[in-house]
Amino acid sequence: MTGETATDRRLVALTGADALPFLQGLVTNDVLRLAAPGLVWTALLTPQGKYLADFFVVHTGDALLLDLPGALADATLRRLMMYKLRADVQIGESPLSVTRGLGDAPEGAFADPRHPALGWRAYGAAGGPAVVDWDAIRVTHAIPESGIELIANDSYILEMGFERLHGVDFRKGCYVGQEVTARMKHKTELRKGLARVRVEGAAPLGTPVMAGEKEAGTLYTQSGGHGLAWLRFDRAEGVMRAGEAIVTAT
Repeated sequence: MTGETATDRRLVALTGADALPFLQGLVTNDVLRLAAPGLVWTALLTPQGKYLADFFVVHTGDALLLDLPGALADATLRRLMMYKLRADVQIGESPLSVTRGLGDAPEGAFADPRHPALGWRAYGAAGGPAVVDWDAIRVTHAIPESGIELIANDSYILEMGFERLHGVDFRKGCYVGQEVTARMKHKTELRKGLARVRVEGAAPLGTPVMAGEKEAGTLYTQSGGHGLAWLRFDRAEGVMRAGEAIVTAT
């Protein structure tokens, strides 16, 4: 078993009779089917369907937890409070820690619902130091990360692979941004999106990918000669460049 404390995460506890129905009307995944115990990955969107934050909703059996990216936690909590109105929901910090790891999971841990390669997550006491190259795993399986590939008020979740990674449910009821997301799913063919690319050399995160004189996308995380890039598929052909790096679609 390999485990480490996720120091870039914040845990928030939701209590009250309306906690699950409250989230159900806001987020992209179906949290009403969340068993106790259980874990779901979901996102909060703007009314225009753009990404604001992604997080795990954890039902421990005793409490409902939100496992949030630390950098987006305050803004996410402000947004939740804005929607709270008169719902019977109390929102407060949790003293627990998030541990994630690979291999045999400890008792009470949950499989990461996005992809088997991401191992497990557990909620309780802190784990050990960082020992896993998560960037390599993310690049191999095209898994976006908040604050890197997933950009608040800019990204669209279907372009970032949320359907493939089990982060959106098209059979649940309405949620904020649902109309735009459903229209992208059913009425259009995605012409832009996250893709795994070959990279010779290296470039800073966010470097534009150029196909000749035309901008074809943006290069993000890189590991082991590959990277993740948001691409315009109609332009992402042949040899491209991102700064000094050579980029080719796979």
